[in-house]
Amino acid sequence: MPTVWAGVLAVLMLGPALGAGFVLSYDMVWVPDLALTRDVLGLGSGLPRAVPSDAVIAVLDEVVAGLALQKLVLVGALVLAGAGAAELVRERSLAARLAVVSLALWSPYVAERLWMGHWPMLLAYAAVPWLVLAGRRWAAEPGPAARGPVWTLPVLLVGSLSASAGIVSAAVILATGLRRGRRPVLLLAMVAAVNAPWVVAGLTHAGEAVSATGFEVFALRGDALPAPLAALTLGGIWNTSVIPASREGWPAWVALVLLVALVGAGLKRWWVGDSQRIAILGLWVAGMAIAILGWAAPQTLDGLAQEIPGLALMRDSSRLLPLCLPLLVLTVAAGVDALRERLRGTAPRWAAAVVLALAPIAVLPDAAWGLAGGIGTADYPTSWQQARARLAEETAPGDVLVLPWSAYRAPAWNDRRPVLDPLPRMLPRASVTNGDLVIGRTEIAGEDPRAAAAAEALAAPDPTTRAAELNRLGIGYVITDRTAGEAPQVAGETVHDSGDLLLQRLPGEATRPAAYTIGPVRLTAVVLAWVAYGLVWLGATTSTVLLLISIVRRPAANVRD
Repeated sequence: MPTVWAGVLAVLMLGPALGAGFVLSYDMVWVPDLALTRDVLGLGSGLPRAVPSDAVIAVLDEVVAGLALQKLVLVGALVLAGAGAAELVRERSLAARLAVVSLALWSPYVAERLWMGHWPMLLAYAAVPWLVLAGRRWAAEPGPAARGPVWTLPVLLVGSLSASAGIVSAAVILATGLRRGRRPVLLLAMVAAVNAPWVVAGLTHAGEAVSATGFEVFALRGDALPAPLAALTLGGIWNTSVIPASREGWPAWVALVLLVALVGAGLKRWWVGDSQRIAILGLWVAGMAIAILGWAAPQTLDGLAQEIPGLALMRDSSRLLPLCLPLLVLTVAAGVDALRERLRGTAPRWAAAVVLALAPIAVLPDAAWGLAGGIGTADYPTSWQQARARLAEETAPGDVLVLPWSAYRAPAWNDRRPVLDPLPRMLPRASVTNGDLVIGRTEIAGEDPRAAAAAEALAAPDPTTRAAELNRLGIGYVITDRTAGEAPQVAGETVHDSGDLLLQRLPGEATRPAAYTIGPVRLTAVVLAWVAYGLVWLGATTSTVLLLISIVRRPAANVRD
């Protein structure tokens, strides 16, 4: 029943997003067929922000259509989050399990990150309860060489599709799975392998990593609640445009009071009965401390990020709030059972169960039906597919420059919903795009030195000079989306012109400068990281098949158990 309830809530939240077409919202950019380019593998000149998620999708959408794959990911993330929360408190009453399904799935974090398009973080959020269960099995198994449940590796992979997601998943499984006297080699090797692509690719861009700033812009934000209190309810994203309207009013306070009351009612009961209470509490403290520190001392962190490569991973500090989820689920479930015991003989306990299961929906009503219209679906124009096909036929060397020179779009065919420009992902070649972010009146420069050089080339006084300068950067083609605003003209031969899209081949031969390539040593390291990652995927696939076979062969009575 808890899993069914999770499915109902997932459908209710996604609503029109489950219809025909792609969900394109801010950072959520899916295309029909993502090409496995150099940038996707983290071998480009910019920071590998979409590693390994884009590479995984590029491989999987050769088997499952990109449109169906996106629906599967969105529904799966929400259902697994709710089902995992219920499984984490399996010994509790049905009322408690249904309540934590609603708490985990219908939360400000899920609503805000879904709207923002951070689907790898939604998968990490969904993986957290299952990783706690896996960690407990690792810690409880006798003998020094524990192996844990067979599904540990698949869950780790699903929960580690971006840098921040990998940090969350690694922290959870290590905090709950490592125990004194055990050999942690296998567990540590698994964690290292699933995170190897982004770690190694990131190390090859250490110079660009220390240029990442913007802690103040990306810091935890309050809604109706002050920022630290918003974090207690797993809210507080930096982009106020994706905060549901109900979070700006009194329902946010009601949600906070209800959450604190249930946590308070169940805290002692959970504390005395959980052997891993220190690890669970430590995860909560870490998640909350990171979120609040980004809000309290952004300037200090900005300065430290100039000296410590990778620290900028923490600048969107509320992104790591899933670390707080296990404590909330465990204490709220205990609080629900404590409340039911107090109501025994005075009121129908089923009524209290219904109220508690519906309370998260009642205080966040505009998370329903595509976030009250915040997300929906769209079909790519036919001209985009035509331009992709035409570029695939080209044999001249060089990457593609995408114009206009801005990062985000609000296309009419996407109902003017903001989205990171999808055009680069539609193309079968590596592309050069503007990585600068404009948030309010603040502009945060991108970290890709090649993009910065391209911006200088576009500032040249005439189209011919611009084309020559771009050639020297290894750019052989320019594609311009005329519907997205004004763009500087570049001299070149027209390869495709559909009215909305203009594809040009630049004169001369594009040669990629050595400054924007990875040397043989770094290249070898990245390749080895991907080899290790591929072997992990092979192992995870094998273990998943064996698990399914064992379930099918298991007697019916055991399946029910």
